[in-house]
Amino acid sequence: MSTAIKPKHIGRNISRIRELKDMKQEALAQAIGTNQQTISAIENSETVDEQKLIEIAKALGVSVEAIKNFSEEAVFNIIGNTFQDHSAITSGDYNCNCTFNPLDKVVELYERLVQAEKDKVEYLEKLLNGK
Repeated sequence: MSTAIKPKHIGRNISRIRELKDMKQEALAQAIGTNQQTISAIENSETVDEQKLIEIAKALGVSVEAIKNFSEEAVFNIIGNTFQDHSAITSGDYNCNCTFNPLDKVVELYERLVQAEKDKVEYLEKLLNGK
């Protein structure tokens, strides 16, 4: 009995990540400067050239390690653990807790707007004084 572990199918991982990102083969091909047939061939191959893998990872917005270690089970665990109350999800009544204080963001935006107006006034005063 063999205990050898079958290597991960890198092409299949690329395909699944691409699909999860709602990207078509044509879009990925264009992003890395190739054609759709090449992407199809890559997704059907068990191994991928390291340089090509780096290009694909960049185009997909993930790391090379994310492609190599991709696991459907992990994705479903993350999604399953994100929401605690499944009945709330189905009813559409789930609470998303903010990780920031919305009021702080409003104050920050207001301060940036005030500073922009001050900069405009200063610029206009310089123009008037320069004439």
